Amino acid sequence: MYSKFKIVRRSSHKIYVGNVAIGGDAPISVQSMTNTETCDVGATVAQIEALQKVGADIVRVSVPSLEAAEAFGKIKQSVSIPLIADIHFDYRIALKVAELGADCLRINPGNIGHKNRVQAVVDAAKDKNIPIRIGVNAGSLEKDLQQKYGEPTADALVESALRHIDILDQLNFFDFKISLKASEIFMTVAAYKKLATQIEQPLHLGITEAGGFRAGAVKSAIGLGMLLSEGIGDTIRVSLAADPVEEIRVGFDILKSLHLRNKGINLIACPSCSRQNFDVIKIVNELEERLENVLQPLDVAIIGCIVNGPGEAREADIGLTGGSPKHLLYVNGKPEYKLKTEYLVDELEKAVRQRISLVEK
Repeated sequence: MYSKFKIVRRSSHKIYVGNVAIGGDAPISVQSMTNTETCDVGATVAQIEALQKVGADIVRVSVPSLEAAEAFGKIKQSVSIPLIADIHFDYRIALKVAELGADCLRINPGNIGHKNRVQAVVDAAKDKNIPIRIGVNAGSLEKDLQQKYGEPTADALVESALRHIDILDQLNFFDFKISLKASEIFMTVAAYKKLATQIEQPLHLGITEAGGFRAGAVKSAIGLGMLLSEGIGDTIRVSLAADPVEEIRVGFDILKSLHLRNKGINLIACPSCSRQNFDVIKIVNELEERLENVLQPLDVAIIGCIVNGPGEAREADIGLTGGSPKHLLYVNGKPEYKLKTEYLVDELEKAVRQRISLVEK
């Protein structure tokens, strides 16, 4: 019900990472990256499955060696979600993971070396029908660009990206996406906005090295939100020094807040005050934990008093308004029945799951 505003997205060329469309009219995809040792196949598969469980569309896996490439092949056979192989410098690793089933190669053509090596990687990508992601990072700009600009800037990021793009253009390879990441929000936003007008390929958004869970989530929400609200961005990663599962959750929360993607429970809850007739924070935390495995979209409003409660509850799929001595539950915008405080979480969860069950039928 909270979807009255619509963002007009930038037009872009559609590519596919496995079965996930990126760009064009495709939904903005949410991805994360494993932080396990890739050669530990069991641990990496377990983390990928955990990411998939909370709704990840794509997972990136670092492949720093040929040994890791062999492990990547085993990992790929064990999971169903599309995997991006993250490779730097050694073109042989790119060739190996392409052979072993990678759905996308994250590799900067300019860092591969001689043109024949880049040609070999591009030929493998064409043969396997897999795209390439060019990833420009403020922390690893080319030395001559560092000297030219003196420090990382938006212009330096864009110039670096255009160099890599030019290599692929010369090889007639156009199925690629680009990222321009920095830990500084305004630099990142300026770089993406500038590049967005110069190419038609999809853009992968992220604020790199954003920090721990709280600070990183805030920085990512601001930076990504600024771009997404202007229609820029086709796939996102929230980079957190935290459990990668949290990256997926925060990513979907950002998209939900902008009405760009609706997956999982959208909790509308008051911050609580002395007017509250039940412990809002406690109820929200308990309900969030119980419903974290729900991926179907649903608006759930939990308001502790009768001032804003009825209005919010009527707009949500499931709503709760605090009252005295009992609280009123709304379903589909209509008052349903009253509840005692001790049954709130159980009854809210029941109402949510019943609504989901009806939708699935």
